[in-house]
Amino acid sequence: MIQSVDRAVRILTTLQGARRMSLGELAAKLELPPSTVHGIVRTLTAHGMVVQEHDSGRYRLGPATLRLGNVYLDTLDLRTRVNAWALALAQQTGFAVRTGVLLLTDVIVVHHVPRPDNSLSMPEVGIVIPSHASALGKALIAFDADAAKTVLSRSTTRRSMTGETITDPETLRHQLDEVRTTGVATEVEEAVIGECGLASPLVDAAGLITGAIGVVVPSGEWPVEPSSFDALRSAARAISRELGADRWPPALTT
Repeated sequence: MIQSVDRAVRILTTLQGARRMSLGELAAKLELPPSTVHGIVRTLTAHGMVVQEHDSGRYRLGPATLRLGNVYLDTLDLRTRVNAWALALAQQTGFAVRTGVLLLTDVIVVHHVPRPDNSLSMPEVGIVIPSHASALGKALIAFDADAAKTVLSRSTTRRSMTGETITDPETLRHQLDEVRTTGVATEVEEAVIGECGLASPLVDAAGLITGAIGVVVPSGEWPVEPSSFDALRSAARAISRELGADRWPPALTT
């Protein structure tokens, strides 16, 4: 691992979560000398990855990160493959549908189909959710032994997003075991109050987890009918088949 690159990625990831931070706050968060962080931040700023606010002196992510993100999303084969199936799943269940991929210990939403009843909704592509607090995240890490190990590690901070967020590693480990059996992960108001969900993994030709697709359910409509679970499994299986997978649910990868 190249140390300077690793530190630059950690700085970008920290700013992604905290939005705006001073140099001292960044150094404290990363447990690095301020002089070291300052040098890396200056380089990131020169490339537009980080910008410094004139009034506060704090740092935040710069426009170059958005450009990179757009390139990633535009070239992501998963979005193309999932589009028709996600639309059909929204129509079948009556709920909004998200597709996400793993980003370190978080999930980033790369595709979103609003609820089909024309209710007001915000664009969700690009939002980041802790994997331990979301159905999408649990569906992703349940079949990825390395990712699960990282998320469940004692050194990993599992933030409590709501009073319902599960942060206990043993409870999470038990949930992941259930996901491997059923092919479906669930969450009940763990990331956002009033929002529940279920999600299933998507598999590629190499048998690797390439993403997850999930249904977003208002808490007033939870629990959902078994038909929603069946529709989700069918969609995940069909998308995985298009991606070249020869089995679903997938095998646990290490």
